Amino acid sequence: MKKVVLLFGASYGLLSVVLGAFGAHALKKILTPEVLKSFETGVKYQMYHALVMLVIGFYFSFTVKTEVYMAMTFILGTFLFSFSIYLLAFNSLWGYNMRFVGLVTPLGGMLLIMGWILLLLNVYRKF
Repeated sequence: MKKVVLLFGASYGLLSVVLGAFGAHALKKILTPEVLKSFETGVKYQMYHALVMLVIGFYFSFTVKTEVYMAMTFILGTFLFSFSIYLLAFNSLWGYNMRFVGLVTPLGGMLLIMGWILLLLNVYRKF
C-alpha cells in the first residue's frame, strides 16, 4: 500500500504541473475566465493532495485499516474531485452535455474531507 500511495502522490503531482501549464498557456486562449478559474481549482486541489499523499506515504506503515482507508479516500477523492472539474471545463469545448459529471465533484470533495478526518485520527492514534 505504501508504494501505491507514493506512486499516486507522485503521479498526481506530475499531472497537476502538466495540467497547470496547459491551463496557463493553451487553455487561457479558449476557455472563459470563469471556466479557467474552475480548472485551476482542480489543479490546485490535485497538487495539495498529491503532497499529502507523499507525506502520508512516507509517514504511515498502512498496517492499520484506518491508514489504508485514509489513503484510499485521498486517492479516489482527488481523482473524482479534480478530474470531474477538468471534464466540466472541457464540456463547453466538446459540445457534449456532461452536466451529470458535476454530481461527481461533491462526492470527491466528501471523500477528501473523510481523508482529512482519518488523517487526524491516525495522527492522534500515533501519539
